[in-house]
Amino acid sequence: MSCIDLNQINPAELQHNLATCKTLVACLCADWCDVCKAFRPSYEALSEQFPDCLFLWIDIEDQDALVGDLDVENFPTILVQQQHIVSFYGTMQPDVSQIKRLLLSQSQLDTDQLQREYTVSPQHRRWQTEVNLRQRISHHV
Repeated sequence: MSCIDLNQINPAELQHNLATCKTLVACLCADWCDVCKAFRPSYEALSEQFPDCLFLWIDIEDQDALVGDLDVENFPTILVQQQHIVSFYGTMQPDVSQIKRLLLSQSQLDTDQLQREYTVSPQHRRWQTEVNLRQRISHHV
């Protein structure tokens, strides 16, 4: 599965893709952002290396109803969600090698390990409800 621009997919296809993928990787960006424009080709290329993951490109202004109150401090902001567990949310350098390392390390963990590791800190517990993208999409569509 390649990278999907949330502006260019119908809701039924998006729901199907979410249902069939364990790992969701989303890049929150803005069309006016030069860093995002430069980062997008490498992000899309990374999606080809992880065909079992669903990579989304989300323009925070075009998708304001979905993004809503998510705290996007800078670009690119990356969200990684393993099934219902949000395992990463934050700004990264526009370097896909960091995302690749993150995905490879998390792929070694089963659901129980992910649950233990990513719900320990108060921040990670907040992510499970506040930035749960699968939940947001299901309420938005």
